[in-house]
Amino acid sequence: MKKYLLLAAFLIVSTGLMAQKADTQKTSNPADSLLNSMSGDQKDLPVIGFRSTRLILSQTTETVKKKTLNFMVIHRFGDFAGKNGGGRFFYGLDDVADVYIGFEYGITDNLNIHLGRSTQPTLGGLADMELKYALLHQTTDNSVPVSLTVLGQVAVRPYNTYNSFGDRLSYFGQLILAKQFGSNFTLQVSPGFVQDNTAYPLVAGNQEGFFSLAAAARLKVTRHMNLIIDYAHPFSSFRTGANGFADPLGFGFEIETGGHVFTLNITNARSVSEINYLSNNRADYGKGQYRIGFTISRLFDFNHKSSYK
Repeated sequence: MKKYLLLAAFLIVSTGLMAQKADTQKTSNPADSLLNSMSGDQKDLPVIGFRSTRLILSQTTETVKKKTLNFMVIHRFGDFAGKNGGGRFFYGLDDVADVYIGFEYGITDNLNIHLGRSTQPTLGGLADMELKYALLHQTTDNSVPVSLTVLGQVAVRPYNTYNSFGDRLSYFGQLILAKQFGSNFTLQVSPGFVQDNTAYPLVAGNQEGFFSLAAAARLKVTRHMNLIIDYAHPFSSFRTGANGFADPLGFGFEIETGGHVFTLNITNARSVSEINYLSNNRADYGKGQYRIGFTISRLFDFNHKSSYK
């Protein structure tokens, strides 16, 4: 059933993309204006280092604007190779590692609230709520040299058996620091902290709380396409290669067209949520445990009346 629901969502968004492309010469969509505003050559204007609020693993310093809704569908397929991949599993396309559906809404231009749901079966799924606030914006004249955003997240695992509701909760906090160099390259680093009230995986010696560090880069290829790389490392004496863990790493490219941003990627992370992939990533590139994934983001601007009839 999940595959059919996902396919339906993909077809709906794709149909909207094609319809929007056909109408761009007739009228301007508010979401188009939002994305088009993400480039400025005038002095003192904010620099837009990324074209979306999320890359492959990491969130970016960007926020959606006031009264704007960002709808996201993020998908991870199964292993491309290895014992659980290859031709007999159609290189992972016959399997689902994780599906995430999320909604971001701009309370103000700098403050977003986010609600999302991950369906990863091995960890019993995850429902999360998040606040994200942009503290600093890099400016075109470099009077503010970097962008800085802070986010806080609380998540609950709806399934499995726990001693109390508090044992189902996990928390994640992160500072996201980004700088654009020239007009084509952006680098981002993000220190964070994960607190699982129940350690994942639940085995002796595992740590419930630990620090992490993520790094991401974006290279502009054309006006509407960018190459991206995304990496994360948990600072945990338990989460080591000797214990079967691997650092999440992703490569991909993103394409923007009107109000849509589409990301196609390859990553060894089975989970979409930061809490899950930092706590329990056991997929290794060397064993063929990497997968194709994609993200579709669709912006809906409620600041103006639509010109469509």
